[in-house]
Amino acid sequence: MSIFHAGSASDAIPIALVPEQGLDPWLSQQSPATRAWAAGAGFKGERYKVLTVPGPQGQVSSVALGLGSLTDLTRLSLWHTALLPDRLPAGLYAFAEPLDAGAARQAALGWATGAYRFDRYRKPVSKGETLLAWPERCDRALVESAARATAWARDLINTPANDMGPPQLAAEASKMAEQFGAKVEIIVGDELLRRNYPAVHAVGRAAAAAPRLIDLRWGSPDDPLVTLVGKGVCFDSGGLDVKPAAGMLLMKKDMGGAACVLAAAQMVMQSAVAIRLRVLVPAVENSISGDAYRPGDIIRTRKGLSVEIGNTDAEGRLVLCDGLAEADASGSDLIIDLASLTGAAGVALGPELPAAYSNDAQLLQEFAYLADLEHDPVWPMPLWAGYDDEFSSKHADVNNVSSSSYAGSVVAALFLQRFVSDCPRWLHIDLFAWNVKERPGRPVGAEAQCVRAVHAYLSRRYAKR
Repeated sequence: MSIFHAGSASDAIPIALVPEQGLDPWLSQQSPATRAWAAGAGFKGERYKVLTVPGPQGQVSSVALGLGSLTDLTRLSLWHTALLPDRLPAGLYAFAEPLDAGAARQAALGWATGAYRFDRYRKPVSKGETLLAWPERCDRALVESAARATAWARDLINTPANDMGPPQLAAEASKMAEQFGAKVEIIVGDELLRRNYPAVHAVGRAAAAAPRLIDLRWGSPDDPLVTLVGKGVCFDSGGLDVKPAAGMLLMKKDMGGAACVLAAAQMVMQSAVAIRLRVLVPAVENSISGDAYRPGDIIRTRKGLSVEIGNTDAEGRLVLCDGLAEADASGSDLIIDLASLTGAAGVALGPELPAAYSNDAQLLQEFAYLADLEHDPVWPMPLWAGYDDEFSSKHADVNNVSSSSYAGSVVAALFLQRFVSDCPRWLHIDLFAWNVKERPGRPVGAEAQCVRAVHAYLSRRYAKR
């Protein structure tokens, strides 16, 4: 990648990693001029503080990056270094401290993540090349794979629905499948009814762009089957239960689950994890027209359960239920679905911390542990059976919304669980896929959540070929 320098780092500008508690030892090794410069700049090693030290001709001669309270470099995260590409002038840089393999990977990934720009719709601003020399012991292939996947997912989510509707999302998946020798089938429009995906069809049929199911397959038939399911609602107006204007402003991100599933699949194929991978993405737009599905309608699902529509704005669980039913019936060893499913998850945990549910307590615990190591966290949540009767309907097997306004993310997960009856291991992640405030490496806009976490878990559980 052009943000890294593969050659010699002998002439690179050194970047010292300086925690607050390590400020004095670092200063003691500097020249009087550097100590005076640091004092004048008020540099104390605080996190997100960068000190650029000038040389005799005014050029940057060295850099100090504040780590705040972090003193153990083995716990370095990508978010410690992600601010550097923005803060440093053009040049070649290298980390001064020796880093172990994990910290080297995080430091390099932070640099790559911080270099991300979404400039599809405006002229890019170039300040010249700001390059990082690869740290020693860094797994370059894994960093490049994660950086590409993260950037791709962010691009997909940031792209507005006029350029990223169901056809374009399917085209992106097809292009990725071709790159890795995967097979992909796109089931479009009324063919969904003939192939028994009625809920996907019902949600998407009102839109100008026909609904579709993206079905990608890769890997050896001798390996265990893992199915990833992603919510691909490319825009959500709320349907006839229309959202207010403010509620629609971020709805291009309602396909964030699909984008993150596709990005995770790209990483899995890139690193040749020993699984038979299947990716199912119901891609729709929840629109309003004379053909829109209505509150009070009763629709069939692939599972055979009938669903009464209590609210057309609870469409994500409807498209997911057909995808989950297909994954469940196909003999999957593991099913993972990602979806920007409920606002309730964001209210409970905020935008940075996806809610995670599973029918397997050990799976949930292991996934959360590995996600934390990847600095791509989730928070385990309960499939609380006491709320399972919230979806009662007098005329159908189930309603698509709860009769209560409480525990919205939990009850949505309980709804989905009804469509996973055979697979012993199912993980559902309710994510936000958006940065609501500007932070280093995380500009306001799309965020690729759980991409690295899914890859890390599958790599650990199934190893590589």
